[in-house]
Amino acid sequence: MTAATTYGLMAEFDSPEALLAATRSAYAEGFRRMDAYSPFAIEGLDDALGPHRNWLPLLVLLGGIGGGLTGFGMQWFANVVHYPLNIGGRPFNSWPSFIPITFEMTILAAAGVAVLGMLALNGLPMPYHPVFSVPRFELASRQGFFLCIEAEDPKFDLQKTRSLLEALKPVGVYEVAPW
Repeated sequence: MTAATTYGLMAEFDSPEALLAATRSAYAEGFRRMDAYSPFAIEGLDDALGPHRNWLPLLVLLGGIGGGLTGFGMQWFANVVHYPLNIGGRPFNSWPSFIPITFEMTILAAAGVAVLGMLALNGLPMPYHPVFSVPRFELASRQGFFLCIEAEDPKFDLQKTRSLLEALKPVGVYEVAPW
């Protein structure tokens, strides 16, 4: 396989400490497009993989603002434009009475955007992933510790990356076939 026909390289390690050390080494070498797999959470592994930009809070904020404006706008249109009623001499645009529905629409839209945004940003549903093509990857849910460096990484070179991973003393280094 060449770098153009591979998803990346995956190294298998025999302990969580070795995986953590390898991840830190790969990050120090300049790799940013990589992921680690283990059967349990390893403290410090997410920091070793490097920071990731999370767009979900911004999406939820925009969804909440949009929901609130929609709720307020629907009430304003119904009470001011479409069906104005003079109730007790109060103005048609009596915004204090619009607050409960505006609040509920804000929460509803923010929650909906949170669920759909989480699914979309995580790439779900994903019934298949290229790392499943590595036969030993089935150990990732039981006793295996894996580090995969993706070919999309700007620093990725098939031979140099393989040399780097082999220098970290893994159990094995495997090429990951694309879809």
